Amino acid sequence: PCTLAPRQDHFVALARAIFAQQISTRIARTLYERFAARFPRNTPTPRRVAKALAGEWDEPILRQVGLSRQKRSYLLDLARHFCLRRFDASRLSQMDDEQVIQTLTQVKGIGRWTAEMHLIFVLNRPDVLPVDDMGLRRAVQKFYNFAERPSADELRILARRWAPYRSIATGYLWRGLATLDGAALMRPRKLVC
Repeated sequence: PCTLAPRQDHFVALARAIFAQQISTRIARTLYERFAARFPRNTPTPRRVAKALAGEWDEPILRQVGLSRQKRSYLLDLARHFCLRRFDASRLSQMDDEQVIQTLTQVKGIGRWTAEMHLIFVLNRPDVLPVDDMGLRRAVQKFYNFAERPSADELRILARRWAPYRSIATGYLWRGLATLDGAALMRPRKLVC
């Protein structure tokens, strides 16, 4: 069975996603844990993060937790969006998928792919197809015997038959690829297949 485990920690999930950009999952996890450890109960909140990144932390601390200038600006923008209530995270679950994507991509550093991962892993939407995900494209190429990785349009056409469970199909494909590669590409607590 493939199930989605609900989560309510929108800020933390999005902060983790920013940390994970362009680095390995293992390194991102380590750096995020260092970052979180600097907050009471290992829990970064929007206000605490905004305060820390707006000048409370010096360069050595930022380097120790792995925050480049760019990622720092992304996290600060995320924290400010939450603090200033530029969007209400509690309403995300009531929005349709495109509204969630439009809302989240207003934050610097959060693109469509990150918003789609939030839809799948935090909001538990069962019918999201992340066509820009390289893992999904690799899995489709492998399991459907494509000579090359499919384009976004080819993936959309192929995935029509997976609706209304494209998130679940994507999870199975990721898991299958992880099994072939001998690595766990995702944590079981997020999407269990």
